[in-house]
Amino acid sequence: MSSKSLLFRHVRTLMFALTVFPLASQAAIETVAPGKLTYGTAATFMPFEFVKAGKLTGFDIELIDALSKEINLTPAPMPMEFKGLIPALQGKRIDIINSAMYVNPARAAQVDFVPYLKIGSRVVVRKGNPEGITGRDLSLCGKNIAVTLGGIEESQARADNQRCLDAKKPAINVMTFPAATDSAVAVSQGRADAEFLSTPGTVALLTEKAGVFEAVGAEFEADTHIAFAVRKGDTATHALLEKGLQGLVKNGTYKQLIEKWNFPDSVAIF
Repeated sequence: MSSKSLLFRHVRTLMFALTVFPLASQAAIETVAPGKLTYGTAATFMPFEFVKAGKLTGFDIELIDALSKEINLTPAPMPMEFKGLIPALQGKRIDIINSAMYVNPARAAQVDFVPYLKIGSRVVVRKGNPEGITGRDLSLCGKNIAVTLGGIEESQARADNQRCLDAKKPAINVMTFPAATDSAVAVSQGRADAEFLSTPGTVALLTEKAGVFEAVGAEFEADTHIAFAVRKGDTATHALLEKGLQGLVKNGTYKQLIEKWNFPDSVAIF
C-alpha cells in the first residue's frame, strides 16, 4: 500500500470517529425527556420523600436535585404509588426510581441498583404501647402489623408471621397499605397494633407526632441498603448516577444532607 493510500485511510478513519462517537455519546445519556432526569417517586415516606405545604420535599428530593445539577440535567419528578414504580421504569416512562427503594433479591432481578445509604428499621406502636409489644420478636404474634404494600417491611412481617407459626403461636395479621403514612394512621387509630418503619422515618414520625407514637425494641436489619433504580442493563444511566454521587461526596453535599435531615452517621456508605 502506498503512503498516499495509507494517509487517505487514516483520514477516513478519523472522520468516521469524529462523526460517530459524538452521536454515541449523546445516545448514552438519552433521557425520557431531553435534558431532564425524570424520576418516579412515591412521596409518602417521610423523611425521604413526602409532601409538605403542597411541596415535594425530603432527603431523596434534595439529593436528586443536587445530583441532577452535578450531571447537568434538570430533575423532573413523577409522583406515583410505590407499587407502580418498577412497571413505570420498565415501561420507559421514567429514567430512574428515586424513592428510598430498599435493595432486595426480588427487586434486583427486575432492576439495577445504585446504592446511596444503608439504614435499619424499628417497630412503632401507639404511645403507651397498649399491646405490650417488645420489639421484632414473638410479642408480635397474634397482632395486627401495618406495612407498606410491596415494601421490604411487608416481606419482613410475613417472615415474622412464619416464625410465629413455627413457634406454634397465633399468626400475625399483616395489614398492607399504599404508604407509610397510611400505616401510621392505622396505628394511631388502633386499627393496627404496630408498624415497621425505617429508623430515619421513625425519628421523623416521633418528632412530627410527639406524644402519639413510640418505638419499641432494638433497630433491626441495620445494614439494609437503599438505592436509585435503573432499568436492567442501562449501564449509561447507572454510571451517570454513580458519577453524580461521587461529585456530591467530594464537594461535601452528601454529608451535609445527612446532617440536615438528622440521619445517624451510620447511614453513610461513602
